[in-house]
Amino acid sequence: VILPVELVSLLVVHGGGLVLDLTAGYLLFFDATRPVVFFFVSYFHCMNSQLFSIGMFSYTMLATSPLFCYADWPRRFFARFPSFLRGVLPLTSAEIQPSTSCLYPEIRSSSECRETQNPAKPSKMRFKHKLGAVFTILYIAEQFFMPYSHFITKGYNNWTNGLYGYSWDMMVHSRSHQHVKITYKDGKTGEIGYLNPGVFTQSRRWKDHGDMLKQYATCLSGLLPHYNISDPEIYFDIWVSINERFQQRIFDPRVDIVKAEWSPFKTNPWLMPLLVDLSPWRTKFQEIEGSLDNQTEIVFIADFPGLQLENFVSKDLGNTSIHVLQGQVNVEIVDEKKNSTLQPGDQIQVPAGAYHKVYTVSESPSCYMYVYVNTTETVLLQNFTKLQELQERIRNGTETEPLPPELQPLMAADDDKEAEVNATDPVVQLFLKRQRRMKEVKKRREAGVLERLGRFAVKKYYTIRRG
Repeated sequence: VILPVELVSLLVVHGGGLVLDLTAGYLLFFDATRPVVFFFVSYFHCMNSQLFSIGMFSYTMLATSPLFCYADWPRRFFARFPSFLRGVLPLTSAEIQPSTSCLYPEIRSSSECRETQNPAKPSKMRFKHKLGAVFTILYIAEQFFMPYSHFITKGYNNWTNGLYGYSWDMMVHSRSHQHVKITYKDGKTGEIGYLNPGVFTQSRRWKDHGDMLKQYATCLSGLLPHYNISDPEIYFDIWVSINERFQQRIFDPRVDIVKAEWSPFKTNPWLMPLLVDLSPWRTKFQEIEGSLDNQTEIVFIADFPGLQLENFVSKDLGNTSIHVLQGQVNVEIVDEKKNSTLQPGDQIQVPAGAYHKVYTVSESPSCYMYVYVNTTETVLLQNFTKLQELQERIRNGTETEPLPPELQPLMAADDDKEAEVNATDPVVQLFLKRQRRMKEVKKRREAGVLERLGRFAVKKYYTIRRG
């Protein structure tokens, strides 16, 4: 209402988040600023729990916030409860209970410090205390070191990852994978086959981390012999876009990862370099995307000289074309056995439901884009619009012509599941299902405050229980 969206993003999200991250940890230490910062920190964590799907993290941070308070805050907090509840509450005695894990000095703290009673006898530092101190120092040093460890793995740290990938890098980069292909080759027979990406693992990070990819390939080489594949060679062709750049290969698809060398102290030889020379195109990408209509989608691709992209166009994408922006490519339509060489500014239509290959034949990297329209979805939406208009005419009594049998289910109510099941026309069936779902969403949005609060509480309860 007050500020433009761009200014809200700049000042509130980025500026406010930066100030909070840089100051909250320090301001929580001081008595004068702790209550105010507690409010903003709690608000921040509650907001994150609603904006992002990060599970228990926000609630864990809320639960650990009192660590910045004095150690006796639980006793002072529970002492405020009525006396008849003391039996079910934690101990609220003012006396500190001694512990064998703690060290108690012989000299009491000065009067300037906070007064606390110390009934325990003086104790000497033992080996476990020294070991705990050493572990704590090493752990903190490790956390300081990891974000700056990319001088070991070399290169742009968001791309090479390495040790940096295991540091705190939330919101530092976003990645999207357009194309992932795993090819195996029988070392004895030469037979070539393909694996479903992610088979035998539930992790998804292997697509971006060289060490995880090496581990995954080693795992596959040990499992594939059980499926009559001897001495398997594993090749990965992974396309990734980092921070909304173009899609490009991250690993060399010509290298057998099973036999490939990897070391945390050497540059990964089969990691493809990030094509930073094409970064100025990002502004042009935004201009091109802004000029398209809502039904047209676009994907930007960059590739290295001498490599090819083998791609399959779904039958739903009936209007797909390749536009060359930089470099020179050769497009081969596999089924039609046709080849076309394209220069910057040229374009070619590729058939749906068929494979094609795009070769980069220039000496420099190529950059091109796929422009496509989901024609199946477009036609379906047009049919939905016609059916909705027909349904409104039926309910208004303005439709005088008799309906054919396949359209008669439109006369039923939106929440009638029987009409949806009995519909013979698949388009009508999808339309009725869509109408019922839209009615349910509208009903949930118009629910009372107590019902919405109950749904919210149940959702958070299961989130905390899973955590």
